[in-house]
Formats: sequence, C-alpha cells, structure tokens
Amino acid sequence: MSPPRPGTLHVVATPIGHRDDIGARAIETLRRVKVIAAEDTRHTRPLLQHLGIDTPLVALHDHNERTAVDGLVERMRGGDDIALVSDAGTPLISDPGFRFVRAARAAGLKVSPVPGPSAVVAALSVAGLPSDRFVFEGFLAAKSGARRARLSELAGETRTMIFYESSHRILESLQDMRDVFGPGREAVVARELTKMFETVLDGPLADLVDRVAADPNQQRGEFVVMVAGREASEDERLAEGLRVFAILKDELPPAKAAKLAAAITGAPRKALYGA
Repeated sequence: MSPPRPGTLHVVATPIGHRDDIGARAIETLRRVKVIAAEDTRHTRPLLQHLGIDTPLVALHDHNERTAVDGLVERMRGGDDIALVSDAGTPLISDPGFRFVRAARAAGLKVSPVPGPSAVVAALSVAGLPSDRFVFEGFLAAKSGARRARLSELAGETRTMIFYESSHRILESLQDMRDVFGPGREAVVARELTKMFETVLDGPLADLVDRVAADPNQQRGEFVVMVAGREASEDERLAEGLRVFAILKDELPPAKAAKLAAAITGAPRKALYGA
C-alpha cells in the first residue's frame, strides 16, 4: 500500500473586523481541511459559526507553538490538510505561526497562502501617504525609553513607516513620535478599520496628539499608525536616481531611462540627463 499523500498547510487570511470581508476560497478551505490551527480558538469559533463551518480547532499561539508544531507536522505527513489562522487578518503579520510555517517547509511539505484582509495594507490604502515604498515595524516597545530608542533609530527613514499600537499606549506612542520625529511630521491614525466605529485621522503629529488626547473614543480599539518618512535631501534623491537610471539604461534609450528614473525617485532630471 502506497503512503498517503502529504497534507498542505493553508495560511488563511480572515477578516480584520467586518465578517463579510472573507473570500470564497478561504471559506471553502476552512470547511475542507481536517483541522484549523487558531491563535485563539475562542476568537475564531464565532467566525466559523457565522460561516456554518464545523471543522475542529486546535490552539496555536506564542505560548505553545514550539511544542505543538511537531504534532501538526506529523499530521500533515499523514495526509491531513491544515489551515492556519490568526485572530484577524493575515497570519504571521505580528501574529504567531512563523515556527509552524518554517517547520512545514523544512519537512518538504507544501505551504500555500489563501490571501485576504491585512490591517497593514488596508490602512495604507486609505492613508494618503506615499505607498510605493514603506516599512512595517509592528508593535513598538511597551516602555517609553525603549520605544523612543527605536523611534530614534528610525528618524532618518525616508519610507512611510507603519506601526501597530494598542488602546492603552496609543496616546503615549503618538507623543513619543511627535517628540522624536518632530511636531510637523505628517502621520495618519487608522482606528477600528472595517468596524462600526472606524476612523482615520490625518495631520501633523502635534495635531494628532491633541485630537487623540481630547477624545477618549479615539483611545479605544485597535490602531494602525502611519508616519511619513523623512524628506530625502537633493543629494540622496540624486544618488537614488542614478541607481535607478543605471538599471533602466540597459533596457531603454538613455533619455527615456533618465526621464523614468527622475519620475520614480524625484531626482533632478537634468542631472540624470547629464549622466
């Protein structure tokens, strides 16, 4: 008798708020697999009940992932398909699951994404900040000293910066960002995305601190904070423009390559034409 076909680990995105934001393939996958590994079964079970899905659940979180992964990988070797979900959004983005995915791949087992909601992408899509290049920092440190130290390391970052923050630290974190990045730095605070009390506030950090401090409702819920990167100097833009031009000129006429490089990077077009 031939051995069973190994199972697949499906990394399934679930809604970040509005339950109807789940895709048809995600629903079909959650219904079909043998078991769903969930960050918090108490959180995931109501979603499954809403969808009419009775697939068994097992817990997979920060405190048990190291010990639980071996058993789940063995189940996959035996032919079980498994779905991995987090409490909300796309798994592994500031959520557990990294060790499971890594162990499955190391065992030669298939890992397949079932894409869908992500708070990072949802927030960035409505922020009105530059989105061609960005950096995701996840949650900052809980203590102000460590938080400010990390923000200081990011002070020279020219890409849009994206952070997660909790309700009991949102005001302190915004105050630290104002003090480190400067009161005039543009930022956006997205709260409770896709939920009933969704709000998206934008403006200089100093103004955002005042608005959040003045309204207790703006200190409740789940937050994505996005901060504009530092404006690059002319020398930095020229250096980046020359780098892009060097790549494009092998595929395009020099004049067109220079024009595109200037449009992409903001570098002075005449300087690139001279190159």
